[in-house]
Amino acid sequence: MKISAQEEYGIRCLLQLGRHPGESLTIGQIAEAEGLSREYVAKLMRLLRRAGLVRSVRGQAGGYVLARPLEQITVAEALEALGSRLWEPDFCQQHPGLRNLCSHTRDCNVQWLWRRVQSAVDGILHGITLKDLLDRPRGETAPSASSPSVLPVLQG
Repeated sequence: MKISAQEEYGIRCLLQLGRHPGESLTIGQIAEAEGLSREYVAKLMRLLRRAGLVRSVRGQAGGYVLARPLEQITVAEALEALGSRLWEPDFCQQHPGLRNLCSHTRDCNVQWLWRRVQSAVDGILHGITLKDLLDRPRGETAPSASSPSVLPVLQG
């Protein structure tokens, strides 16, 4: 699984807003804080606004604010607004190979694997909010991939 720059920076922009509750930040302020171009931040904010994660504020103190409290916005929602899932259920219909229909439509071992991986990823990302990211103690590292608490047992 690869996280795109758009997904990474979009989450960082959301966290910038989360660090300033009740205060609107301009595109310029967010861009400066994150070391990004104004154009790129404008694009990210447009995607996040369309998804209902941020809202724009007009006027003298205009800018952007989170549309909901930090604890109500999950990382899964942010990634969905900024990119796509690791594996989409309609992948095989979009990429059947040389045939019009994949030869493994009935019992695909690989599709079974990707569904399981996507389910595990979804479970983790839906359980982490922006508040969780901001409240994480500095210097704390993520559990290793071999940690049993990170990867659920794939059964059946």
